[in-house]
Amino acid sequence: MSSVPDSSPSAFDVHYEDFQTQVIAASSEQPILVDFWADWCGPCHALAPHLKRVIEEHAGRLRLAKVEVDEGENMRLAGHYRVRGFPTVILFRHGEERGRFSGARSRIQINHWLQEHLPE
Repeated sequence: MSSVPDSSPSAFDVHYEDFQTQVIAASSEQPILVDFWADWCGPCHALAPHLKRVIEEHAGRLRLAKVEVDEGENMRLAGHYRVRGFPTVILFRHGEERGRFSGARSRIQINHWLQEHLPE
């Protein structure tokens, strides 16, 4: 076991080029929520503070990767995961999709959804 502390933030930006490493591979260590969002999307901005608070409440047991779909090749990721609207949040665990939701939700709704998809 490594004695180096985990310096990875609980919320981070991810791009097409590093998605496989930062999300798929890393989800074997801990669950990762991926927020597919766009800067022009009002519901995306409404959802963001709720996701941030949920991640803080889970105190390191869950991470949040944010994919801005209009940056670089990120729309290819949205296409690969059949994202049809924004925001869409997908939960990855052990390299696999465990669940998803679309649209803005409250912190309470997100926590209920997580309880359904991440039994611990």
